[in-house]
Order: sequence, then structure tokens, then C-alpha cells
Amino acid sequence: MTLLDRAREPQTPKRRSGVRHREGAVQSPDAGIAAVSEGRIGNWALVGGLALLTLLAVFLDVRAGNELRVVPLLVVVPALASVYCSLRQTIWVAVWITTVVVGFRAGADGTFWDFVFGIGFAVLACALGVAACAARIRHATEMARLRSAVVTLQRQILRPLPVVTDHVFAHGLYEPIEEDRFVGGDIYEVVESPYGTRVIIGDVQGKGLAAIGAGFAAIAAFREAAIREPTLTGVVQALEDAVVRHNEFSAQTGEAERFVTALVLGFDESGRVEAVNCGHLPPRLLCDGRTSAVTLHRTSVPLGLAGLSREARGAESFDFPPDATLLVVTDGVTEARDATGAFYPLDQRVAAWAGHGPRELLDALHVDLEEFSGGIRRDDVAALALRRAPAVAR
Repeated sequence: MTLLDRAREPQTPKRRSGVRHREGAVQSPDAGIAAVSEGRIGNWALVGGLALLTLLAVFLDVRAGNELRVVPLLVVVPALASVYCSLRQTIWVAVWITTVVVGFRAGADGTFWDFVFGIGFAVLACALGVAACAARIRHATEMARLRSAVVTLQRQILRPLPVVTDHVFAHGLYEPIEEDRFVGGDIYEVVESPYGTRVIIGDVQGKGLAAIGAGFAAIAAFREAAIREPTLTGVVQALEDAVVRHNEFSAQTGEAERFVTALVLGFDESGRVEAVNCGHLPPRLLCDGRTSAVTLHRTSVPLGLAGLSREARGAESFDFPPDATLLVVTDGVTEARDATGAFYPLDQRVAAWAGHGPRELLDALHVDLEEFSGGIRRDDVAALALRRAPAVAR
């Protein structure tokens, strides 16, 4: 049985493994457009609220008499409806308000021109409300299409997981944030090379398309250097050069320069893991029912900032026992907040899952993170759970 067969054997068609996305968070363009076109207020709630508001306005108008006309003030209602309602609902509200105002003006005292100007003003105000609603929905539709395109681009850049190599099984959790300009730049990659399996997980500073561009530059450089460079520090130097070149190009085009925090790992037959930490979060090692953060003493500056440091980047190694799981995450996990603003207690939560396998660990992390944050995310979430392949473990 090959390694790939072993990786596939425990999976069933109904089980989601590898890269996970919150149910319904990533929509097709048509689904996204349909979502932004729907109103936030139900039809019956809208009818009931509009009826009560109309009765209240008529009551106050009757009580005030000729001193204060309240019913004509209802023309502001379509403008309010344009913010919360669908286009069809807003049109219905505008027609209703226009009918009420016309009926009120027809039964009120005044000259012919008072009637004409009153009706004209009501029709104009209601038409502007409908136009505002149409403009809002058009803008939201364009943003939904942009979000869909950007997230699709992210998924094309990043490799689907799980990945099986001669040295490791790599399972993953990846959830990109999809809110307009807040699209993040988390990256990861697993490459099998003549020198072992190289793994990177990182986070590009900033958000938006510019961050995705910097992440793509780092990923492309890693895929090439991981196979070409015999040392892990050589791989990291190639990444540094790629990010610097990307920043130089960005400066020429008026974009802000970016840096990338990254953790680069190397796995071979020795059973130890080599690591170069470029300002990233340390990994967590789950072994024998216990969890511990791996202490890396040679943490250096993020990629793209080597020119600001006098110390050269260096690699260090640590034990990776058989049947142990190595968990690496981005700050979208550790900086998730609950309703009180408290940060997600990763070490405390992972300690309770020390006996889990890689996929079960990521399942538990995903569910717990959603419950902790209430489904509100401010950054991409990326996590890799790595386990030694059986041939290496033996």
C-alpha cells in the first residue's frame, strides 16, 4: 500500500478533510449577488411597521390640525427603506407613501399649486429613495463579485490539502476573510524535494489585493527554492530576495511595501525538524497526551526586513517523535477575539486535544474558534497539522 493509499483509506466521501471553509461563507457569484439583493427586513414586518407608522402620522396630523402637517413628512420613509430593504420592497414602500400623501393632499385645503408642488415633492422624494436603493444594491453586487474573484484567486494560489510526502502527512484548515478590502494574505505550502520535505506557513503584513500579491511572490519563490536549495537557510534567503524584489516593484507602482512573517520547516529521515523562524508564531508539539510550545531561540526578522537586522538568519532543529503532531498556525487564530475582546487561548484549548489525530485536532480547533469568536473573524485563519509519515516514523 502506498503512502497516498494510506492517506486516503480512512476518509469517507461524506467527511470533509483538508482545507475547510465555514459553511456558506464562500459563495458562488450568483449566490453572493442574490444575498446582497435580499432585504434585511421581512415582508410582513415591513407591512406591519409601515401600517403603524402611517396610522401614527395620520393621527398626529389630525390632532395638530392646520398648524402642523405630519403626513407629508412620510416622504423620508423610502429613503430609510433604501438602506435596509430590497429594491422590490423599497418600490412598494415608495408607492404606498406616494398614495398616502396624494390622498392626504387631495382632501386637504389649499390652492391648486399647493397640491401640485406637494405631490411633485412626494413623487421626487420617493423616486430618490428607490434610486438610492438601486445604487446600494449595485455597489454591493460589484463588491460581492470582487470578493468572489479575490477569494478564488487565493484558492488557486494555495495548494489543496491534505498533502502526502515521503516524510509527512500535512492536514490543514484555511478560512480566508472575505469582507471587501479586508481580504487577508495568509500563505502555506508543502514541497517534497531531494533534500526532504519543506513546509512554509506565513502571514503577509496588511490586507487586500496588494497583500495577496506579496504572498504569491513568496509562495512562488518557495516552490522553486525548496527544490533547488540544499539548505533551509538558502531557501529562506531566496524568499527574502523575492519579497525585496516584490517591494521594489510595488514602490514603482505606488503600492506600499510589505513584509511577511513566516515559519519554514524541513523534514527528513532523521526524525528531527529543522526550522527557520522569520518573526512567526512558534509551533505547538502534541505528543503522548501533552502539548508544548516549541522554543525557537533564533527567531529573526520577517521576510523583506533582513536589511534592518545585523544578524543572519540561522536554522535550528528539534525532536519530532513518532505519532506526534506538529501544529502551526497564523495570528488569525491567536488574535481571534470573543465578545469581551479577549484573545483566543490557543495553548489552553489545544492542551485538551493533545490525544487527537491531525484531522480531529483541526476539526476541534475550527469548531471551538467559531464558537469563541461568534463567527466574527477579523483576519484569515490558517493552520497546518503535520505528522511524520509511517516510513519515517519506523
